[in-house]
Amino acid sequence: MSLPPEEVEPPAADAVLFRSSPGRTFVIMAAVLLVAYVAVSPLVAFLLGAPQDPWWVTAAQGAVIGALVGGGYALSSRSAMRTWVRASSAGLELAAEGSDPVLLAWPDIDRAVVHRRGLRTVLDVTPIDLDRVHPVADGDDGWPTLHDEADGAPAFTADLTQVWPGPRALRRELSRHLH
Repeated sequence: MSLPPEEVEPPAADAVLFRSSPGRTFVIMAAVLLVAYVAVSPLVAFLLGAPQDPWWVTAAQGAVIGALVGGGYALSSRSAMRTWVRASSAGLELAAEGSDPVLLAWPDIDRAVVHRRGLRTVLDVTPIDLDRVHPVADGDDGWPTLHDEADGAPAFTADLTQVWPGPRALRRELSRHLH
């Protein structure tokens, strides 16, 4: 299991932490399912010729379904992945899916891209050279996941689907330091 960000000294005073938030994911998923259920349930009842329930019954059913599905997802193994990213003037720290955190100084990063991969939002960080990647703490969990980019360069990957503040804020930090 990777170190939590609280146990790792920030490399600079201006560090901004992005970390996974299962609680936030639960709230968003439950709210989306509630709204979807309340919107679709009367239409399905109309198409099937079923009697209309009062609005509060439909809302209560939607809340129960949203809470159960949102809670199930928040407790699932996908939610248990503890990803965190910290951007500062010293560089980019990354710990993803049970890895030890690594630090890449800004000049050592060839490119860092936040993009969609299916339903997930991911961060791909391509270092100039893997020898310039610095382990932040002693551990035996290894580096974050590496994959080969289209040009053959190795890149670290972190799932940002549950990271808060969101991917938009991370894009702003990346553009501020990389350009």
